Amino acid sequence: MYAIVEINGQQFKAEEGKKLFVNHIKDAEEGKTVEFDKVLLVDNNGAVTVGAPTVNGAKVVAEVVAPLVKGDKVIVFKMKRRKDYRKKNGHRTHFTQVEIKSINA
Repeated sequence: MYAIVEINGQQFKAEEGKKLFVNHIKDAEEGKTVEFDKVLLVDNNGAVTVGAPTVNGAKVVAEVVAPLVKGDKVIVFKMKRRKDYRKKNGHRTHFTQVEIKSINA
């Protein structure tokens, strides 16, 4: 059984026991459970339920493993040739690691 769920504007495939890195969730504490109710699709052993836009009464329950995880460094380099213009910038995206506990559909 799996579900497609929207978390902070991104879609993820959620299966029980699977760990996901999602965009940083504010107010997340380690060990705390989080519920996601924007379930777009549920597959229960071949029986597919597609929401319009979401599946009614479905939710995904997850536990926060790590509230703040920094991603890999991303370098942003801008340059215009022959104009003496160069900008070097970068960032590390913040994630929250969650483990899917159950899918209720």
